[in-house]
Amino acid sequence: MGSKCLRTLPFLAAFAACLLAGPAAADALVAAQRVSIVQPAAESLPLADRVVVRKGERKLQLLRYGNVLREYKIALGLNPTGHKERSGDFRTPEGSYNLTRRNPRSDFFLSIQVSYPSAADVRNARRNGWQAGGAIMIHGLPNELKRTPEYYERTDWTDGCIAVTNAEMLEIWLLTPDNVPIDILP
Repeated sequence: MGSKCLRTLPFLAAFAACLLAGPAAADALVAAQRVSIVQPAAESLPLADRVVVRKGERKLQLLRYGNVLREYKIALGLNPTGHKERSGDFRTPEGSYNLTRRNPRSDFFLSIQVSYPSAADVRNARRNGWQAGGAIMIHGLPNELKRTPEYYERTDWTDGCIAVTNAEMLEIWLLTPDNVPIDILP
């Protein structure tokens, strides 16, 4: 491991400890250390400049200059085939969006919001008399598991989000800058 990568270990250890202590502690760490810890860590890590989700393959890829930095197995919405059209259809959207807002206090282990719905998604839903829905996220496991861990590993279980393991979510959180583009493909 290079010396630049070693500089990120204190932040990862502190962040993981704060998450175990509770969301307020994680918020405090991120707020207090935004410049002194988060920024140097970001400079040390290879940040993704694009995220690609391949729904049919159940893969999420972090890309930098077109090269795959990391690849993760994902779970999708309960009804994964096709583009999300309305609230409650349990589909994961398809199209080009951005990762916009981070939530360390999510009902799931961390979450990063996808900018769904787009203006076209809203127009399509209104044309059909539906609500477009929203709150599509990349996130880890639920903070309170309602099923066995094996269920989450082998099943599409979200309401339309993109789910990964908690360890993978921490890595995605650290390797994606704000507003990075995300392409969700069939």
